[in-house]
Amino acid sequence: MKNLLDAADFLRRARRKMRYGALSREPLELLRLEWKGNALECDWLMRPADRWDVDLPPQVVEENQTLQALRDALKLRNLVFESFPRVDNAELRMFRIGADSLPELVMSGSVVRTNEIFERVASIAMRARLCGFRFTQGNGSLQRMTPLGCS
Repeated sequence: MKNLLDAADFLRRARRKMRYGALSREPLELLRLEWKGNALECDWLMRPADRWDVDLPPQVVEENQTLQALRDALKLRNLVFESFPRVDNAELRMFRIGADSLPELVMSGSVVRTNEIFERVASIAMRARLCGFRFTQGNGSLQRMTPLGCS
């Protein structure tokens, strides 16, 4: 029963703490949560650009969306380890809806519980990489990840 309460607590906290982003007022949408012992997997959708950014140059819109996505990934990582005290490692994946209306992977991370403090790292992209996230960034936006072994 404790496991079920921990999962429900995580979902409530994620919904409350990630309802709005700093650069996008769209809520974060969780796609999947799987918890097995001391490991957890979680998939979510990247927030779309804010509706009020429509008049900004496309480059600025993409940079804002990327910055929001990196903030969300770090916040979700912290929320996982706060909500699940027995989880030591987690696989986190962020998808976005592509041009063909299908989800495409843009970030993944094999993150572990650690006591290291990465908040002192100025670059949010570097902070995300130090925490275990993998992504490709080009021209200020996150690029679609290709499966290993494919070119």
